[in-house]
Amino acid sequence: MIRSLRVILCIAVLTGCTLAQTTLNGAGATFPYPIYSKWFSEYHNQHSDVQVNYQSIGSGGGIRQVQAGTVDFGATDGPMSDEQIAASKVKVLHVPTVLGAVVPAYNVPGVTQEVKFTPDMLAGIFTGKISNWNDPSIAKANPDIKFPNQNITVVHRSDGSGTSYIFTDYLSKISSDWQGTTGKGTSVKWPVGVGGKGNEGVAGMIRQLPGSVGYIELIYALQNKINYGSVKNSSGQFVKASLESTTAAAAGVKMPPDFRVSITNPPGKAAYPIASFTWLLIPTNPADKNKGKMVKDMVLWALDNGEGMASALSYAPLPKEVVDKAKAAVNQQVK
Repeated sequence: MIRSLRVILCIAVLTGCTLAQTTLNGAGATFPYPIYSKWFSEYHNQHSDVQVNYQSIGSGGGIRQVQAGTVDFGATDGPMSDEQIAASKVKVLHVPTVLGAVVPAYNVPGVTQEVKFTPDMLAGIFTGKISNWNDPSIAKANPDIKFPNQNITVVHRSDGSGTSYIFTDYLSKISSDWQGTTGKGTSVKWPVGVGGKGNEGVAGMIRQLPGSVGYIELIYALQNKINYGSVKNSSGQFVKASLESTTAAAAGVKMPPDFRVSITNPPGKAAYPIASFTWLLIPTNPADKNKGKMVKDMVLWALDNGEGMASALSYAPLPKEVVDKAKAAVNQQVK
C-alpha cells in the first residue's frame, strides 16, 4: 500500500513537472545551428522548466516567422533590411551572438591540396564566366596544383539564407559586375548552379558532385571533412578561415546601436574576408510576457555563459565590448 502511494506520488510529481515546462519556439539560420543546439541543450539542463525548440530553416524563414509573430524568437546571419523591419508586426532587437566564417568548399577529383581563391576567381566562378577547373586564372593563383579538365558545378542555397547573404555581400563588395547584376540578399537569382537546402544540403551536394564548389559555414566543412580553400583578402594575403582570422575580421568594428553591421572584406592582413556576426531576433514587446521574460533570460545567459562554448565548435566568440553593448540593449529594450 505504502509502495503504491509512493509510486502515485512520483508519477504526480513528474506529471506536474512536465505540465510546468514551457517551450520556447524559434526558427531561422542554419549557419549558427551547431552552437545554438549546444546552447539550448545546456540552458535546458540548467533550467529544466524551459525547453527550447529551434527549427533550422534558414535566415529567410526565420525573418518571416518573427515578422509574423509565429515564433518566440528568430535567427539570421543577414540583418533585416529597413523594409523588412517596417513590415514586421512586432518590433525586434538584433542581438549578435557569435562570429562565423563562410568558406569556399570544393570537390575536385585528384586535388587534395588547399586551393587558393582570389576575389576575381570567386566572382568568375559564381557568375559562370569561369566554368572549368583548368581555367588559366585558377592555375595562375595555384601554380603548384595540377587541375583536371573538369567542368565546375556551382552549388548554392535553394532557401532564403543568411549564409547566402554573407557570401553575396562579399561578392558585391569585390565585384562591380556581381553587384550590378545579382547583388546581395538572403535569396538571389543565381546566374549558374544547383541548389541545396541549408548548409547541410549544400555540404552534402559538394561531397556527392565531382567538380563542385559551393559556400558553407566553416563548421559544416569541418564536420563533413570537405576541402575548403583560403581567400585573398583586401590586404593581398591568402587567409584560411580559422578562429583567429575570423576574430581578426571584427577587429576595430564600429558597432551601430541597432547592431546591424557588415564585416565582409575588412582591412587587416590577418583578417579572413568572408566572415560575419550572426544575430538572434528578439521581440522587444512580446504578447506573451511570461515567454518574453524567458527568452530575455535565455539570451542573457547565452551572452554570459554561451560565448565560452563557441571556440570548440569553430565559431569566434564576441568581443567583450560587443557582449557588454548587447546585454545593455537586451536589458533596456526587451520588456
